[in-house]
Amino acid sequence: MAMNAQAGDHSDDPDLNTTINTTPLVDVMLVLLIIFLVTIPVIVKTVPVQLPNARNIATITKPENIVIAVDRDENVYYNNAPVDQGQLKDKFEDALRRALATGRPLPEVHIRGDKDVRFEAVGRVVLACQIAGIQKVGFLTEPRNDEPQ
Repeated sequence: MAMNAQAGDHSDDPDLNTTINTTPLVDVMLVLLIIFLVTIPVIVKTVPVQLPNARNIATITKPENIVIAVDRDENVYYNNAPVDQGQLKDKFEDALRRALATGRPLPEVHIRGDKDVRFEAVGRVVLACQIAGIQKVGFLTEPRNDEPQ
């Protein structure tokens, strides 16, 4: 058994092509581009909702409801009586305990915030409601005036 081995020098061979064939790479990239262009609008799509207009809906005032007012100077009022921000959680917990002890419905908190008050002051009231365990918190607003001011 004989084997014919030649030297590995092929520099004289004019038929040898040493360039990279990029056609398959371009084909794959174009397919990926088309896939991304088709799938991205489906992924980024937002839920179409119609936002409500501001309307004043008459609220039914119940005796167990708690009305919290926050004025522009960030003073807090609990049922029209001034209260310290730190006492809110305790007052909410007391109202919940009284409601559970007497079998009455749980109180709702209605927040009346001045339009010029910082959100942080109203946020502290909402946080106190959350910590105390109040389940329903609402915001009271004025009816929208469509006339220019």
